[in-house]
Amino acid sequence: MHALKWSSAPAASSGSDNKDTLSLTGASPSLTTDRLILRRWQPADCIPFARLNRDLRVMEHFPNRLTRPQSNLFIERVEAHFEQHGFGLWATELRGSRTFIGFIGLSVPHFEAPFMPCVEIGWRLSADHWGRGLATEGARAVVCYAFEFLKLPALVSFTVPANTRSRRVMEKLGMTHDPADDFDHPKLIEGHPLRRHVLYRLAPHHALY
Repeated sequence: MHALKWSSAPAASSGSDNKDTLSLTGASPSLTTDRLILRRWQPADCIPFARLNRDLRVMEHFPNRLTRPQSNLFIERVEAHFEQHGFGLWATELRGSRTFIGFIGLSVPHFEAPFMPCVEIGWRLSADHWGRGLATEGARAVVCYAFEFLKLPALVSFTVPANTRSRRVMEKLGMTHDPADDFDHPKLIEGHPLRRHVLYRLAPHHALY
């Protein structure tokens, strides 16, 4: 079990650099593990996040790579989610270097599916930092926070069947997959090669953190 601390800290004040202007307000707990800090988003995250969202390796199992404006809009929506729900997809950085490497966190999906309503755990990390167990380490901290502090009754995660890397992380968290739960993502058109998704579930008594 990795050491985990959470603390309530104000988000960074907004800033701009001609291309990126974010409105970041409010406060939300940040999570700290042995190697990671999960925190609210900062304007300085825009450039490395946009770079991550253009990487073919990172976006292999998504319908499209994101443009710079789309990437910025994603951050705005994540911050709005924090304000609405009190939790969200935390920007994630390495503790030692304070290097931004992506996000790990929680979100409330907004589409029709048999398992709704639910809270999803998800992650997206720079390919330069794959293979070191960082996604699992950060996700375990999020699971702990979700069940111990937020007292959520369950979590889900979903992806395309071919995304074995993310599926291994789900399994390391103790999540289970029942093929009967698999579904066609309603935001993708019929016949789209990424439409079919596998669903993993996690109850508190099965969580590995």
